[in-house]
Amino acid sequence: MAINVDQAFLERACKEIIETILFCLPNAFKGTVYLIGRPPELLATRITSGIINEARTAISWGLPEKSDYNPPGKPWVMYRDQPDRPLEAMAWCVEKQKSWTAEDPRSDARSVRLQVEGIWEDFHHMEPVLLRKEDLYLTSSEFPLYPGNYQGDAIWAESDFATVAVIKIHFRPYTIQIGSPETSLIKKLSRALGTELLSYQVRQQAFEAMHQLAKEKVRACNVLAHSLRNAIAKSGVIFSLMKAEVGFIREQWESLVLKDRKLRDMKRQALERLSRMVERLNGSGKVLGKEILNAQERFSELSLPPEQGERWVKMQIEERWNELIKEGVLSPLDAEEVGGAIAQLKRSLSLGKDPDVLAQYRQLPQDLKQKWVSLIYHSAEQLDQGFYGELMAMLSNPSLRLPYKERSRKTLNNLKALADTVGELESDTNLVLREVLNGNGNHAPKGSMDITDQLQMKFIF
Repeated sequence: MAINVDQAFLERACKEIIETILFCLPNAFKGTVYLIGRPPELLATRITSGIINEARTAISWGLPEKSDYNPPGKPWVMYRDQPDRPLEAMAWCVEKQKSWTAEDPRSDARSVRLQVEGIWEDFHHMEPVLLRKEDLYLTSSEFPLYPGNYQGDAIWAESDFATVAVIKIHFRPYTIQIGSPETSLIKKLSRALGTELLSYQVRQQAFEAMHQLAKEKVRACNVLAHSLRNAIAKSGVIFSLMKAEVGFIREQWESLVLKDRKLRDMKRQALERLSRMVERLNGSGKVLGKEILNAQERFSELSLPPEQGERWVKMQIEERWNELIKEGVLSPLDAEEVGGAIAQLKRSLSLGKDPDVLAQYRQLPQDLKQKWVSLIYHSAEQLDQGFYGELMAMLSNPSLRLPYKERSRKTLNNLKALADTVGELESDTNLVLREVLNGNGNHAPKGSMDITDQLQMKFIF
């Protein structure tokens, strides 16, 4: 399966992400979201497009009159890379799971019109929306078969992710570059869109499970027990999504308070130092060096609280380097360089709560500043509703001026409500199972509501 949500919700979520990007990026003027359907067809379908007016006060919505990607969409076999037709940026985003930036349309290697007619188009950036396979196919015992590329190799075979959508943003001429801040923002917001779609799908699946219960009370026992296991598993997914959103909030805070570029880039610079050391490895060190590079690349995408982040660095990066040092692969000078870079990497995890950094930021009262920092750098090991309640209350404070705080507040609010729902689902499902298995359904007090009716009411969203 792919993302399976109500069409009205899908369009609303896509419009919200386009609206957020267009209002945040003054050089962007148009946005489109494409849904990537279930394998093996991977039907790419344009969901909606929005164009902002010159005054940047309103967005007009709709689909172009003519496009291969308008409904019913375009199947994978028609847009994948192959020798007898032009290369498409959509194929790159879907198969490689990487972004594509047309910073100079005159030399855009994946512009269909440029390849066919010699006419260059516009400046744009395309970003895939990725979800972990294990989250997307949580209710299935195995992953589906993914289609092959032109050479016959199955795509995504070595990836933990599936591509579920693609975001395309058009920019004014010569205002977009590969790796620019605009592309970083779009990448982060693509994760927000993925989180929103997945959370709604989980919620929809929970309702469907309860609806099935209401229709088949006795026969549903085995099915319901399976649904209960899925619900418990989903609560872990929801918690992971909530932690990821807190990580995004930390990134917003650090970009706000770290005015010194040297501090702001400390994590990136430390990873670059370590990557240069990997490039110098030879012989037996190359195998472990590849593992280190993979771990460092993954860490560059994470935003973890200090304690958890330090444990992650120690287990995934530092211990591998220590193994190379023990084997004598590194010289004493190189070992010292690695140690310094790892120390720099660990320090980068706490910059947003550094007393000297906080003292320079005066846009927030001192008491609120301390409370805010203690919240966003808190290492949550389990779902703490009180903690997330405090965090959402802080996000509602007008003194806190994060660029995307309203979107983060809405996302956390939706996920928190979903976590409550799944908790109730677990409790109520156990109650129903006891009712059915013990045969007590016919002995309820007069005037009381049947448990299945209660559950149906509780899960009408």
